Amino acid sequence: MQITTKSEYALLALIELAESSDGAPVSLRRIAEVRGLPEPFLEQVFAALKRADIVRAVRGRRGGFQLARPAEQVTALDVVEAVEGPVRPTTCDAPVCPASGECPAVPVWDRVTKAMHDALASFTLAELVAHDHTHRKG
Repeated sequence: MQITTKSEYALLALIELAESSDGAPVSLRRIAEVRGLPEPFLEQVFAALKRADIVRAVRGRRGGFQLARPAEQVTALDVVEAVEGPVRPTTCDAPVCPASGECPAVPVWDRVTKAMHDALASFTLAELVAHDHTHRKG
């Protein structure tokens, strides 16, 4: 698994959604404009976030997206896994691996996977919003 632009855009978009949302839906157009992100790409990202129950769509003239749960309950891990899939640095146990389950490097990849998982799980959307507020003021 490689963390791609999808994850970066998803986190930035959710930070903007959490910051600018007083409970009212926020359009992808607004998020794209404020954060300088491509709206068509955000549509794909938000489809994945919706499937993962991180956001919900609100239809209508003043529609858009809202967080499906409080920002304190959404981790960076939730977001990355929603748009990228499970966090794993390699495809070590894939059928294409010639060592297939007997690889002596498994302890390395297990530790790397745990470290990535723990690091991403340690950040909540609320913390990232607070960091963004501090960063923008400073």
